[in-house]
Amino acid sequence: VQLQASGGGLVQAGGSLRLSCTVSKRTSSSLVTGWFRQTPGKERVHVAAITWSGSITIYADSVKGRFTISRDNANLNTVYLQMDSLKPEDTAVYYCAAGPSIVTTPATYDFWGQGTLVTVSS
Repeated sequence: VQLQASGGGLVQAGGSLRLSCTVSKRTSSSLVTGWFRQTPGKERVHVAAITWSGSITIYADSVKGRFTISRDNANLNTVYLQMDSLKPEDTAVYYCAAGPSIVTTPATYDFWGQGTLVTVSS
């Protein structure tokens, strides 16, 4: 299973960005796609996740009401992370990952895409 993330960039506080992640195929180990983020010297933390059908989503408390995860399986199994009302503290490298169950622990995700940098200026 291969994942390809894109869409990062520089945006002012209060602005929006949309990240995309394509997932090469559906397997028992890639039923869930999650987004994580990491800043220098800190652990990778969960941001949001979605099941293959899109029927279940979960969010970190820090992004609830501002970020929306969705997916379009008809379009290269693409998972989107719409990020609105961005804050400087959202600045991080964002990674997408695929795993078998919808949980927040990075270690449970078996496949990872490359990171995409999001920078929010104040």
